Amino acid sequence: MAYLLGVDTGGTYTDAAIIDEAAQSVIGAAKSLTTRHDLAIGIGGAVDAALAGAGIGADQIALVSLSTTLATNALVEGQGGRVALVSIGFTEKDLDRGGLTEALGRDPLVSITGGHGHDGREAAPLDEAALLASVSALKGEVEAFAVVSRFATRNPAHEKRARDLIAQETGRPVTCSYQLSAKLNGPKRALTALLNARLVGSIARLVAACERHLAKLGISVPLMVVRGDGALISAAMVKERPIETILSGPAASLVGARWLTGERDALVSDIGGTTTDVALLRDGLPEIDPEGALVGGFRTMVEAVAMRTTGLGGDSEVHVLSEGLQGGVRLGPRRLMPLSLLAHDHPEMVIEALEKALNAEVALDYAGRFVVPMAGDPAGLPPRDAALLERITEPMPVQGLLKSRLEGAALDRLVARGLVMLSGVTPSDASHVLGTLTDWNAAAARLGLQLMARKRGGSGNRLADGAETLARMIVGQLTEQTVDCLLEAAFAEDRAFADHAPATLARHVLTRSGLTPHRGIVELTTRIGVPVIGLGASAPNYYRAVGERLDCRMILPEHAGVANAIGAVVGQIRQMVSGVVTSAGEGRYTVHLPEGPTLFGDRDAALDALQAALSHQASDRAKRAGAEDLTLTHTRDIREVEIEGRSMFVEAEVTVTATGRPRIAHG
Repeated sequence: MAYLLGVDTGGTYTDAAIIDEAAQSVIGAAKSLTTRHDLAIGIGGAVDAALAGAGIGADQIALVSLSTTLATNALVEGQGGRVALVSIGFTEKDLDRGGLTEALGRDPLVSITGGHGHDGREAAPLDEAALLASVSALKGEVEAFAVVSRFATRNPAHEKRARDLIAQETGRPVTCSYQLSAKLNGPKRALTALLNARLVGSIARLVAACERHLAKLGISVPLMVVRGDGALISAAMVKERPIETILSGPAASLVGARWLTGERDALVSDIGGTTTDVALLRDGLPEIDPEGALVGGFRTMVEAVAMRTTGLGGDSEVHVLSEGLQGGVRLGPRRLMPLSLLAHDHPEMVIEALEKALNAEVALDYAGRFVVPMAGDPAGLPPRDAALLERITEPMPVQGLLKSRLEGAALDRLVARGLVMLSGVTPSDASHVLGTLTDWNAAAARLGLQLMARKRGGSGNRLADGAETLARMIVGQLTEQTVDCLLEAAFAEDRAFADHAPATLARHVLTRSGLTPHRGIVELTTRIGVPVIGLGASAPNYYRAVGERLDCRMILPEHAGVANAIGAVVGQIRQMVSGVVTSAGEGRYTVHLPEGPTLFGDRDAALDALQAALSHQASDRAKRAGAEDLTLTHTRDIREVEIEGRSMFVEAEVTVTATGRPRIAHG
């Protein structure tokens, strides 16, 4: 009998679930707080409790699979390690496309001569001397490097050479764009490689933390990780390609939702601490986004489920609206550590600081805010930022930390790097005030909301007359923003509205009026026409009101709080590779392989050679990902044009997919 262990590490909680594979049932489930400073502690707490609840020994576990929202959260919040982008053969104008300049931010860009043409032939020699000089100066300033070369998907020689030189010179991880996508569009490949490099450190720490606790328990079985398309990949491979874990947690939640409910057509909405992720199950399967995963405003080349991810969760930052006469609050997209959670571990410090702020005659800018040090690499920090970080040795009030407004900007940069985290009022605190959550320190939550309630909106009036009023306002706002998320997803998936912007339709006056519904000379009703499956630990607290607002069937399944962990172990391994054949003229067919372009004189021979090479590559990758009993499928997309009555070959793309279940240790 095989028992499978699924683990999901989110921004607030780490979940674990144990499945009896033969009975197809959950026999143990548990949650533990995610411990950012040492992820192994949170993983250990959840895994140990799940094993105890299941009543089985660690030696009976046959497979462990891990999903996570850490990569998604980092991109939504604009966080990640400091990296350098090495651009080979591109101009500055090229790199301005696709949001790359915005994504690069303050991280360094190294531009080097080199690259290839569309036919795979070298356009200019790689300037190795300039490359070595540039990366040598940066090796103590960045955590990792990303390399993108012009037309690397047609010939990756310069990316490979640059990777070897950089690794030898700096010892830092290097991401090559050709390894992440076989498609053209250099700037988009560069963006994907950049984000991958930025995530290398955090995902490596997560995998190492999981492996550490498994080793402590004596569990020596395959460790898998969920990709953004819901398929599994070995932990060893994901360390090289962490970008593939974008939407890992949400993808696992879709698999888990289908497994838990049996629903074939439904919207699945998963609320976590940082994000709300919404996707459609159609005929029991999620859609794959053909344009690549969109997270945090960045369109990547990562194949992932068609998921709409919004910075809205139980731990979202609460903003006071100071414009207009109405006032009110807005949530997200940044995640804060709830005051009630911080006070759970540091009650005296938090309570004392909040009471002091409440007794002050004038409310200062950072009243009610705290800063918490996090694990991370401080390489490349400016002197002011580094000096401020050195003073943050433990959780403390922000108000007593900062000595100038310049240090306020430095603190924002430390938050963006993920080196520290802010704590303040969140919906989780509001729920503690209302009594719907009781996990942490309700007294701190009440003091924090009392302090925020004193703030004044655009009308000059106080935001609320007390903690309870503000708490209801915050939870009501979470309901409204969740309704927006679901309506956007519904309009995006309803093909009747394909020519209209989903965000505009979701907020249109007719749509909003129909939610009431409106009954007058014109009668309007707006409702979601498929069931909504609510997932996440806080879904039972918030989603009943969402279901009433949308007049839909709201499904809150048992084990909804650990659906990601369940989905992590019920999926398959899937590796898909693609390649192209191009033609410079009749009788000249070039197969573009990772080893370099190869010329053939016959079209079918070129296609067969490419398919054979891709089959070997897909099989090898699937086996390295941990699969057995492989099934191979292939497609050929041949593009031809007709000239003077004759069909002329232009280009062909061949795709091979290898699928299989993960190997298990015993069973």
